[in-house]
Amino acid sequence: MTTSKTIATTASDPTVAAGSAQFLTPLVHGLQALVLNGKQAHWHVRGANFVGVHELLDDIVAHAMDWADTAAERIVALGLPVDARASVVAAEAGETAVPAAFANSDDMIRAVVADIDKILAQTQEAIDGLDEVDLTSQDVAIEIRRGLEKDRWFLTAHIAA
Repeated sequence: MTTSKTIATTASDPTVAAGSAQFLTPLVHGLQALVLNGKQAHWHVRGANFVGVHELLDDIVAHAMDWADTAAERIVALGLPVDARASVVAAEAGETAVPAAFANSDDMIRAVVADIDKILAQTQEAIDGLDEVDLTSQDVAIEIRRGLEKDRWFLTAHIAA
């Protein structure tokens, strides 16, 4: 005779879902804003490093899209919706350092790095807060932090002395 076990998951715990969403939703908003602002930077970067920075910004945008999707899907997997419509993202993510006009590559890099730094701070808050809520959700935040730090390094290498 075969017996089956029911394994409880965090998806069935509304407290875990709410706690995870509290920390992951700001990351979704920040990353979605980075997608939009990264494309703005990509289109308007100028200068000697144009090709390298232009192409790197496309990679950063793609990474941000993937991480936003990962965080949003974690929230949805736990049973809650995510509102990441453009108007909500704009309201929640706040001001960007990326200019609306053309800028030389050094200035554009500094602007994108400033936006990444804001998201990194949110990511650290999520990592710290999720430690007591849900380790799987915390792992999502750790993955995002690791990737953002790498992208930040790639950008700053273009302007390092």
